Amino acid sequence: MTPQSPPAQSATPAAATSRLVSAPLDPADRLIVALDLPSATAALELAAELQGLCRWFKVGMELFYAAGGSIVTGLRDRGFQVFLDLKLHDIPNTAAGAVRSVSSLDASLLTIHAAGGEKMMRAAVEAAAHPGSPTLLAVTVLTSMDAPGLSATGIPDPPETQVLRLARLARASGVPGLVCSAQEVAAVRAAVGAEVLTVVPGIRSAGAPGSDDQARIATAADAIAAGASMLVVGRPITQAPDPAKAAAALLAEIATAATRPAGS
Repeated sequence: MTPQSPPAQSATPAAATSRLVSAPLDPADRLIVALDLPSATAALELAAELQGLCRWFKVGMELFYAAGGSIVTGLRDRGFQVFLDLKLHDIPNTAAGAVRSVSSLDASLLTIHAAGGEKMMRAAVEAAAHPGSPTLLAVTVLTSMDAPGLSATGIPDPPETQVLRLARLARASGVPGLVCSAQEVAAVRAAVGAEVLTVVPGIRSAGAPGSDDQARIATAADAIAAGASMLVVGRPITQAPDPAKAAAALLAEIATAATRPAGS
């Protein structure tokens, strides 16, 4: 696959996210590399290694708590788009305040937990309504959770049932995007509409052994075929002997899947 260089001047968060629900998408706009690393130095070194291949990086709690907002601005200054995966879940006033606080960082996407309920999500949506705010994604059920895990928390339903319940609630609350596993993404689109932005973690390379701590996983090709807008990939790239080679292979898999006829 021919490496694709990011634009000389990184797109604004609003411009970056507005094209994510359009088709066809460039494979480089579908892949988010999860920088689940303990320091800004390690994260920026990996981002530099993937420059020219990858446009999107995820900053999760581990990296954000270690490096603070400077890691987001550091990635943005290098021309990358940032998915800020903080999974905000608190009372409505606090969640809204957190959205406002991180909006100045220029991230393109930001997660909240759908389990926080309608009032919390509506407050977060209102806080993200002003220009420059990230596009919100509601996390439905973590990909590490299976039916026994949900049952232990008092939810007797299988993951797909709970995902659909929370997806409908999030969309009714005005949240434009959703996070779910590849196993539910087709049902989510059928339930809430084809225009929803769907971000799917738990992606593993075709033929890769094991699933780490993830319970509901899929290959990149299967996730795209099921209707995923974007894929979040961490360890298959970040822990690969050659991260750039691993990223290029995943981009090629995405490109192949994206050109298949529907239902094939």
